[in-house]
Amino acid sequence: MYRKKAPLLILLACLVSAAPARDFSGARAMQYARKAVSFGPRPSGSPALRELRAYILAQLKHDDCEVKEDKFTGDTPGGPIPMANIIARFPGKSGRAVVFSGHYDTKKMAGVRFVGADDGGSSTAFLLEMAEALRGVPHRDDIYLVWFDGEEAFGEWSASDSLYGSRHLADRWAADNMLGKIRAFILVDMIGDKDLDILDEENSSPDLHRLIWSTAVRLGYGKYFLNSGGPVDDDHIPFVRMGVNAVDLIDFDKTYWHSPDDTIDKLSAHSFEVVGTVLMAVVAELEKQAGR
Repeated sequence: MYRKKAPLLILLACLVSAAPARDFSGARAMQYARKAVSFGPRPSGSPALRELRAYILAQLKHDDCEVKEDKFTGDTPGGPIPMANIIARFPGKSGRAVVFSGHYDTKKMAGVRFVGADDGGSSTAFLLEMAEALRGVPHRDDIYLVWFDGEEAFGEWSASDSLYGSRHLADRWAADNMLGKIRAFILVDMIGDKDLDILDEENSSPDLHRLIWSTAVRLGYGKYFLNSGGPVDDDHIPFVRMGVNAVDLIDFDKTYWHSPDDTIDKLSAHSFEVVGTVLMAVVAELEKQAGR
């Protein structure tokens, strides 16, 4: 008696399961950046960073993802510092993974109020908005969002005093046989600047670089992705050294880098939206490649 309704029910079920991707909102990303900056300077181990971490975890509870705190101790020049990466996973079905990452700490600077709106704040905000854009959208691959703690050096930048969170997670994922599952590892750092110029970072994977740059050109955003740059030591390096297909998206040409002038007025919703729109399209392209 109900057979005539079955095609309509099937169609509705298909429409629900094939939920369209949300647009990445630069305006929402700016709101997240303002919230991050409102906590003030946020060096690793500080009460302000713990408060920001609690805020990030609270936001992720609304985003239909699995969330873990990856706690560890950083052996810094100033002694042991408790640190914690934040890992959000949007499950897929392929057994492979795409990772987006950035750092949420700011550099500890004696006598300087450094709030790191771009350097720390923009990557924090970008990942929070990425979580919002991914919510409820089915994907073939697992998609991970990782907020790294301890990117900044406590003294002079060196192999042992920097990248605490990414070095820790690369080692952990190597031990867990996770690294071989990663199809793409994309790091964002200082991508909120009004005058957006993403460098051609020389330590990045050429294939993944080409995919992102060609996607930017296709979407009309090619002018923001430069064909010049140089090597940058950043949170992708521990993964690059372990053979992961990784890229660093960074706008490093800053007059306000590591200065009290790195404030919220330097950021632009448009810059967030450019990078977010391109990377959402990259996710879709990686999905297509996986299905071939």
